[in-house]
Parts: sequence; structure tokens; C-alpha cells
Amino acid sequence: MTALTLSTAGAATLRADALVVGVAKAGKTLVVAPGAEAVDKAFDGRLAAVLETLGASGGEGEATKLPAPAGLKAPVVLAVGLGSAPEEGESYDAETLRRAAGTAARALSGTKKAAFALPVASAEDAGAIAEGALLGAYSFDAYQEQKDGRKPLAEVALLGAKPRDKAHKAAADRALAVAEEINRARDLINTPPNDLTPAAFAAAAQTAGKEHGLKVQVLDEKALAKGGFGGILGVGAGSVNPPRLVRIAYTHPKAERTLALVGKGITYDSGGISLKPAGHNETMKCDMSGAAAVFATVVAAARLGLEVNVTGWLALAENMPSGSATRPGDVLRMYGGKTVEVLNTDAEGRLVLADAITKASEEHPDAIIDVATLTGAMVFALGERTFGIMANDDDYRTAIHEIAGEVGEQSWPMPLPAELRKTMDSPTADMANMGVRMGGGLIAGLFLQEFVGEGITWAHLDIAGPAFHEGAPFGYTPKGGTGSSVRTLVRLAELTAAGEL
Repeated sequence: MTALTLSTAGAATLRADALVVGVAKAGKTLVVAPGAEAVDKAFDGRLAAVLETLGASGGEGEATKLPAPAGLKAPVVLAVGLGSAPEEGESYDAETLRRAAGTAARALSGTKKAAFALPVASAEDAGAIAEGALLGAYSFDAYQEQKDGRKPLAEVALLGAKPRDKAHKAAADRALAVAEEINRARDLINTPPNDLTPAAFAAAAQTAGKEHGLKVQVLDEKALAKGGFGGILGVGAGSVNPPRLVRIAYTHPKAERTLALVGKGITYDSGGISLKPAGHNETMKCDMSGAAAVFATVVAAARLGLEVNVTGWLALAENMPSGSATRPGDVLRMYGGKTVEVLNTDAEGRLVLADAITKASEEHPDAIIDVATLTGAMVFALGERTFGIMANDDDYRTAIHEIAGEVGEQSWPMPLPAELRKTMDSPTADMANMGVRMGGGLIAGLFLQEFVGEGITWAHLDIAGPAFHEGAPFGYTPKGGTGSSVRTLVRLAELTAAGEL
């Protein structure tokens, strides 16, 4: 993992392998952002002019390398675009700084130490830059024997932040904990499904539990059968790798509220008997992204010492076709007794989540939030960078949407139209796992709502779009697993601990 330090040294005097500065657009003019004054001075006040000559425009996502002049200890200067310069008296928003730092960290792959002289007007800015740099430096090469030799940026030295300032240090410490846990989630998502089976995922939770003082309970296939977890067992019935239900809990002695987080953990999704068409299988190792996000959030809450109890439920199964697999038309008796007719075995995530939500409800938490790469319909509705939010409480749904925006994650509130519920009626069972085709993402939410305990506030995050990025990296977002929703969930836990939710 990339190291993070706060430095009081000046940009011109710190010894580093590269120096990161920000540039922005001010009308048709390129301007050097605050924090880089000493660097601009070393260029005789002509840094912006030199960059313009090299074709730099200051646009977001742009990175321009140039050799450093005499007067700087670093041999290379990297200028990253910040977009439009803010109005006088205003500062750059946190997400702009976060993305710029991520762009810089990716561009400096293979570098040992980089000094970041981006604008720091507050502790929040320091945290955003640190977080962006640590997330941008991420790489996953565990399965590459012939590596290209370009290791991730080894150290980030954050200039402008104040090591002795409690707020600045706390922001940096928080950024380090959150970024490391997001990268833990990314590693899990990127791990091939032949290695990340339900049992292997459960073992990873147990290892983390021992490291961070968390209570971890694992229900194997025998315990699941004894307990009547028909949804999880039904989904995992076709695989040689049996399912697991993991409870991983962080408790604080002063906590007055409890959050239950439920994550879909399909370690590989073939669709089961309702086999996915060609071209839709290759990335299905990512179908456990919700469970990875929940796992990472619980560990992050423990590392941050939040005064709130956070319990994670990881519903883990592999959805495979075989002679023992659940068939379309089968009826499953879910945990709690409700029966579900399975019309489509590729609508499996809601089945494992339903069992886990019912079990989580028995502990009467203040709120349940489930996270899942649940429906392709949500991707059609919101695209590949935005997750949908549904809830049984409009104010809570709005709060989560606002929190996501605060931490830089794109989300959108979605409805739960009551008239769609009847389309899941079944002549054979209490309900079916499918309804009408249109509005499929909303129907999935309505299905899950049926299993939430009475009087419990509940929200559903469908992260099917942003959980796995197949395109070119951008900002702090890598190719592959992204760790989507972890920042939102951690902030939700912080605000719950503070009594603001």
C-alpha cells in the first residue's frame, strides 16, 4: 500500500522524485493553482506559459510532465488539470481535488516518492487529496508473473497540510483508513472466482476480524440447512463450492445506535439454469461487490473507532448450473418461512439478500442498508457511474443521496412504485422472484422490502453500474473493481455515530 506523510517542507525544498501541482482554466487563460507558488517562481513565473506551449489546457483528467528547473529538489514536475478556477474567495471542491490527485498518482506509477502541492484551504481538502492519491495509486497484479516493472507510487508526501494540526492529521488518518479498506474491497472484487470462493471470502473476513478485534461468525452449508436459509442454499445448490453466511460485527462501548449492512456476495454468477448469454459472463466475478463493500465498511468503522455499532452480513454463494441446481419453477422456503417461486435463476441476488435481511432484522438494528450489484436494469436507467437508492423512508433515501454527493460518489434516488408489487404474485408460492420486465430494478427493490423487519428503516443500494469499471482508468478510478459505495457507507456510519441521522 502507498505510504502517506504530511510534510511541512516547501515545494521547492522537499526532496522527492516528482512534484505535483495544479493548473486551471480562468477564461481563456491557464493559471497555476494555489500551493504551487514556489514552483512557479522556479520557472520565473512562466509555468503556465510553458504548460500552454506543451498543449496543456487545465482540463480535468489532464496530466503534463515536464523537467524541473534549477531551484527545485524534485527532477520532475507533473501538472494536473483542475478544470475551471473558482471565483475569487472560493476554493476548489473536494471531489475536484480528489480526482486530480488520483490522476497524478496513476501518472506517477513506478515513482518512489511524489510531493503533492495541490490547493489545501482546509482539512477537508487535505483529506480529499490524500484519499484521491491513495486510491489512484492502486494496482492489482497478484496474478501477473511477468510484471512490467512499474510498481504503484510508493509514497505520497502531502504539502500544505499541517502535521501538528489535529484536524489535518485526523483528515489524513481517515483518508488512509478509508482508502486502504476500499482497496481491500477492490482486491476481493478483482480476485478470480476460482480462488475467491464463498469459503475463501469467509476466511478473509475471519482473518480481518482477528486483526481488528471484530466478532465474526460463519454459517456453513450445514448450519444454513439447519437454520432454514432456503434462499442462500437454493442459489448455491448448483455449485461444488457451498455457500456461506458471514456476520462480521464492530461494536463500540459508547454506541447508542446500530447499523446493519447486508451485502450480496455472489462470488461468480453464471445465471444458473437461466444461463447468461455469451458476452455477459466474463466479469461476473464482480457480483460480490456489495459484500466486499460491506466488509470494507465494517473494518473501516473499526479502524476509525466510530461510536456506532456496525454489523455486516455477507451473503456468499456461487450461482452455477448443474444437476443439483435450482430450476425455474422451483419453490424455495426462505429464512423466516416465506416461500418464493423461482422464475429466473439469474435473479439470484435478491434471494441471498432476502435471507440475510430477515436474519439481520431479528437483531432490531436502527437501520438496514443492503448493497448489491443487483440488476442490469439499474445500469440501463442510470449508466455505469451512478448507483440507485431505494428506501422505505423518503427522508432516509434523500439523506443517503446527499451523503454520496458529499463524499464524491454519484447516486440517484429511485422510487418503489406500489403497483409493481402485484406483478410478483405467484399462484404457487407467497411470491415470485420476478415481476414485469419494465422497471426491473424497482421490482428487485420491492422484493427485498418484503423481508425487512417491521418498523426498521431500510435502504437498498443497487451498485450494478459503478461497481466494476471496464473502460480506461480515470481520476482515482481504476480498471476493474472500484469499491463503490464504501465512502458513502463510512460517512453514513460517521453521521449516525454523531446523532445526525
